[in-house]
Amino acid sequence: MNNFTFYSPTYFAFGKDTEKEAGHYVHRFGGTKVLIHYGGGSVVRSGLLDRVKESLAKENISYVELGGVQPNPRSGLVYTGIELCKKEGVDFILAVGGGSAIDSAKAIAAGAVYDGDFWDFYEGKQVEKALKVATVLTIAAAGSEGSGDTVITKEEGMLKRGAGSEYLRPVFSILNPELTQTLPAYQTAAGATDIMAHVFERYFTNTKEVEITDRLCEAVLTTMIKEVPRVIADPNHYEARANIMWAGMVAHNNLVGVGRDQDWASHMIEHELSALYDVAHGAGLAVIFPAWMTYVMKQDVMRFAQLAVRLWGCHMNYAQPEETAKEGIERLKKFLTSIGMPISFRELGAKEEDIPYMVKTLGLGDQETIGGFLPLTSDDITNIYRLAL
Repeated sequence: MNNFTFYSPTYFAFGKDTEKEAGHYVHRFGGTKVLIHYGGGSVVRSGLLDRVKESLAKENISYVELGGVQPNPRSGLVYTGIELCKKEGVDFILAVGGGSAIDSAKAIAAGAVYDGDFWDFYEGKQVEKALKVATVLTIAAAGSEGSGDTVITKEEGMLKRGAGSEYLRPVFSILNPELTQTLPAYQTAAGATDIMAHVFERYFTNTKEVEITDRLCEAVLTTMIKEVPRVIADPNHYEARANIMWAGMVAHNNLVGVGRDQDWASHMIEHELSALYDVAHGAGLAVIFPAWMTYVMKQDVMRFAQLAVRLWGCHMNYAQPEETAKEGIERLKKFLTSIGMPISFRELGAKEEDIPYMVKTLGLGDQETIGGFLPLTSDDITNIYRLAL
């Protein structure tokens, strides 16, 4: 196990009706002028936005609003939010929605106290301060409610990039599983795939003797395999929704990733898909991850075989562990298909002729690679895209 530090200061309020306490927590964490940031649609129709506003009013906290966040959130709205915060003297941002609203809120929080272009942070500049961010979560997926990570799409060139900082971890997050019950099955499944992918990025490591985090990763994955079919069959299954919602947070606040090298190539490869085709991030990951697994499996066949045995109950073939590893990948593909996810470019609507463009927009130089498990060149990434056809 590697040396590590772990700091996860977010305060979580979990359970039914907790969104009605948003104003209380904003007051507790020092907010005086709030930007409520959201997408629209169900947040408005369900009355959730009104309940959040009422809770702020009870605490005599003033607020301004900025809706319109899209899936794969865009830079244009971030710039609008930064201007609004500066104009109105906002000192606190409350994201109401899923990962897109939260990621956009984090970008605004960083940009509102920065003299330059917020996009600098998505090209490698470190975030050194930000407005406080909090969340009212409506979809279990990105894990942004408990992490310091954010992903934004720059509309000029449709470049999808990420940034991260401890300054961007939400000071509090409200998690009411009931708020996820109206989600369409496809969106639920895409969110669940994203959760599983966050675990896979950490599970496939070259670090030895990491049994505790191996087992934590496996526990989250096992939970998803049990609970996702239950909510697909019964969208109002509160307990299954609750387990998935907490799994989403645990998967990405790095509790399951400390002390081990991590990969993250699949997320970067998928970002080009969702930037170009504007598909759900989880759906793109359902296509990319099995292809990536197939391509890199020989880097550590026994790790893939271990997961096949522990997660899917496959029989360990000690004479030919590669066969066990392959069986585990096939079981994953069958699971993804069973919950309505695509597993190929064809199902996603992606095109073979766009592969060179996606590889190019990743921006790797001749000697540059991505991925911590098996470093991948542009040629490797091309091969992975082709495996996903």
